[in-house]
Amino acid sequence: MADPHLINDDLRPTTDAERTWSKWHIAALWVGMAVCIPTYMLAGWIMAGGATLGMAVLAIAIGNLIVLGPLVLNAHPGTKYGIPFPVVLRSSFGVMGANIPAMMRAVVACGWFGFNTFIGGKAIYVLALIVVPNSWSMPDVLPAFMGIGTGMFLCYLSFWAIQVAIIVRGMESIRKLEALAAPFLILIGVALFGWAWAKTGSLSDMMASPPGARQSASATLVVGINFAVAFWGTLALNIPDFARYAKSQRDQIVGQAIALPPTMTLYAFIGAAVTNATLILYSQAIPDPIDLTAKISSESSVLVALISMFALGLATVSTNLAANIVSPANDISNLSPSRISFKAGAIIATIVGSLFFPWKLADEIGNWLGAYGAVLGAVGGVMIADYYLIRKTELVVDELYERGGRYEFRGGFNPIALCALAIGVGVNIPGMLQQLGVITAPDFFASLYSWGWFVAFFVAAAAHFVGTTLFAGKGA
Repeated sequence: MADPHLINDDLRPTTDAERTWSKWHIAALWVGMAVCIPTYMLAGWIMAGGATLGMAVLAIAIGNLIVLGPLVLNAHPGTKYGIPFPVVLRSSFGVMGANIPAMMRAVVACGWFGFNTFIGGKAIYVLALIVVPNSWSMPDVLPAFMGIGTGMFLCYLSFWAIQVAIIVRGMESIRKLEALAAPFLILIGVALFGWAWAKTGSLSDMMASPPGARQSASATLVVGINFAVAFWGTLALNIPDFARYAKSQRDQIVGQAIALPPTMTLYAFIGAAVTNATLILYSQAIPDPIDLTAKISSESSVLVALISMFALGLATVSTNLAANIVSPANDISNLSPSRISFKAGAIIATIVGSLFFPWKLADEIGNWLGAYGAVLGAVGGVMIADYYLIRKTELVVDELYERGGRYEFRGGFNPIALCALAIGVGVNIPGMLQQLGVITAPDFFASLYSWGWFVAFFVAAAAHFVGTTLFAGKGA
């Protein structure tokens, strides 16, 4: 019998009637999430490390083909059994131990939610300045340590409130938003690309690498691939939260395959090419599309500003709710299902995301991607090794919601999975601390950390499989 402390209406398996998402809904979900400002800027982040435009886009293409694998694999239990990410985790980490990796994922999602909310707030702020110059000339009443002005913070809160209003309407409203936003957002990217091409007059100039870029730097390419994988390594864990609504395995596989790699590669290419064009047009790179559209609008009309900022805001909302709220909402609910609903978990996540001071995160985006990739890769390694190599895709769903069953392990925690998680993360710690300037580590660890997500994934997967095989048989 299900333990009321392990289940609520949001964590229970979906019914057949609730599985309404076709491959086109899954594809629209991914287009809506991938076509966003961080994707537009991703190639620029990689190029900042010395990569050429071609290398950066290649790294993103390769990285998204790679991450498609764990996305499809981890989606399988969601579609097969109708269960969300934190419940899938119970089969490998234990009914209580699942909270540890779930909250690791949730914290990262909260950080991204805050960052994207800051982007949306910035769009409102810039639009207000275009329509009514000096409209935000108000005294700074916030503490200096927050690092944000009063006007910008009010815009942040406004965008936060818009998203909360959508969240309280539930998962179906998020699905409808993705379906509405996806085709519209592709057109926005194409329009920006067309504007840059027309202004520069030459596609070759748009694609020329900036001064100082390295034409052949395998180490830079590796870092770029790791960034690209880590970018969606988050969703590669909690994809069951969406796949549980898919009509079939074919729908989740085809929907993800036709949408994610091509959309990410195309939009990252557009971002890189347009940013290169700004070097020609304005003698400085303008990687942020909000700043660019504001500049374009100042040269044209307020109407252009309104349309542009609306489009960027829609892009940010559609990505943020699907990619950065669904997972932490379920993960936080999993802490105490009888007390915390999906909606309550989502509201908590939005508050935690704001506590990151996300307007400061933009300056540390490279370290952010590398660090959480090295951590979450280990979670994915344990999940996939457990589900495919140990359990052969067979789960007893009822016992995922019970105490004392096969997923109880020791007091609700699987020590083998938790040790494997610690080992997978641990091998990356020296390189991570060196990257952050905390210690000086041997070059070996720096090289290891450049492959952070991959190292964590395979080390954790191997440790979990070997540990379970030697000490626990089937892990039950």
